[in-house]
Amino acid sequence: MYFETVDRISRMLKACTGEDEPFLVDGGDHADIASTIAFSLAKKEKKAPVQIAADLAEKIQAMPEAEGMGVLAVGPYLNFTFGAEYLAGSVAAAQSPGYGDLQKKHERVLIEHTSANPNGPLHVGHIRNTVIGDSLVRAFRKAGYPSEVQYYLNDMGRQIAIVVWGLQNLGITRNEGEKPDHYIARVYIQANRDLEADPSIGSEIERLMREIEHGEKKTEASFREAVDTCMEGIRETLLALNTVHDRIVRESTFVRIGDMERALAALSRLDEAENDGELFSLNLTEYGFEKKYILRRADGTSVYAARDIAYHIWKDRNYDRVIDVLGADHKLIGGQLCATLKLMGERPPEILHFEFVSLPEGAMSTRAGKFITADELIEEVTVRALEEVTKRRPELSDEERAAIARSVAIGAIRYDIIRVSPEKSTVFDWKAALDFERQSAPYIQYAHARASSILAKAGEFAEVYEYEDPHEIALAKAIARFPAILDAVVADLRPHLLATYIRDLADLFNTFYRFVPVLKAEGRNRDARLCLVKATKNTLKEGLLTLGIDALESM
Repeated sequence: MYFETVDRISRMLKACTGEDEPFLVDGGDHADIASTIAFSLAKKEKKAPVQIAADLAEKIQAMPEAEGMGVLAVGPYLNFTFGAEYLAGSVAAAQSPGYGDLQKKHERVLIEHTSANPNGPLHVGHIRNTVIGDSLVRAFRKAGYPSEVQYYLNDMGRQIAIVVWGLQNLGITRNEGEKPDHYIARVYIQANRDLEADPSIGSEIERLMREIEHGEKKTEASFREAVDTCMEGIRETLLALNTVHDRIVRESTFVRIGDMERALAALSRLDEAENDGELFSLNLTEYGFEKKYILRRADGTSVYAARDIAYHIWKDRNYDRVIDVLGADHKLIGGQLCATLKLMGERPPEILHFEFVSLPEGAMSTRAGKFITADELIEEVTVRALEEVTKRRPELSDEERAAIARSVAIGAIRYDIIRVSPEKSTVFDWKAALDFERQSAPYIQYAHARASSILAKAGEFAEVYEYEDPHEIALAKAIARFPAILDAVVADLRPHLLATYIRDLADLFNTFYRFVPVLKAEGRNRDARLCLVKATKNTLKEGLLTLGIDALESM
């Protein structure tokens, strides 16, 4: 109903003014939507915007399309208030499965996220990438876009060569029950310590890198075994976070099929190319980058950037919209990549950069062995969630409480990360994230569970959509805006907007329930309010699932 109503207002404004642009803006506290078109008409009509707005309000009020809608000139602004028909249609629509789904699109979308090096487990610093990326994928799919999500796997870089050397030389065995990515991290950490103590080991690392680049079969097999071992554990962690990738794309693919060499050959012909016999690089100073963009080392081996260019050319060929989710520490190489692709006449990706999430314990480094893994975070939050669930629901079985605690824990982690806009850094606060009384994931999940409980107690009720109480109207109008929020998320790559929306919706629902009788109401009032509860429950469910958070029936 929201889009249809806004479209109707847009058509009326265009018909009254002859203008192509209706200049619609958010109405704030005074209206559902407003127009600033009077300002744009003032110069043309040589009238004050206040007078133009008053004249337009009078014209629109007389139009049949404005029936049931409030139209008011407030100074130079035209304010529109949606009426009873809008509320009824919105609440009715919101009870349907899949509410919020937007019209199917043909534009193919590719989102690459996480793509952490397979030299150890995901840590807290990685999972903001995962949560942002997965939430975007879910939002794009709900918005009607055929979407694919990929993990770009560094399977031939220096860090992997260090892991391979460690596996071949250190004799470190995997402990019983040890996650494979944690095992690989132990090898990588010790190998780095040995390399620092004995720099001559560096020549062996470089030999492995030359061999993998030139397709030496035995070395290829060693690299693949190391990478696949680590990825087995990383996939397990991603699954625990309700995250699945459609495809793992290996860096080495673009070396093997010749795409990287073709890209480097094309780049070598550019005026910006520099080859001093030691390094092959691009001089991008004209594009604002003082640091050279290195593509090949002195020994002839390629660097990550060269393979990344080939990957992005392949992306451009196969998808209509390409989105990379990258940490703020990738701003330089991300900018250099985009500039290089433009030089080649290729379409650069849209890059969503995010600042980092950390714990009060401080910064993390895989190489130094100073990090808190995502697995440890999940385990700790789950233990704390179980304590809270046990206090609230001691009558449940151990299995029931454990299942709820797991859903609450993952929801708490994902929501606490996604609620903050990507450009802001954040510290994960254990206590706030698990607070059932504050605006956290458990708070929203509990609002959904409360709605489920009300409906379970209500029994049968008729479809009635008559709302007069201010709390009813506020809740109904918030529900109606859900599809528009989804549209804004995918248009601007701002998943935190959805997190804010469902928090506010839970707030409005709890206020409504506090001040408006539902189960104790009678007749048509009772039926209408139960319809509103059902619409709220379904909207919260769709919003939570779009953020990868379970919508619990009971807590």
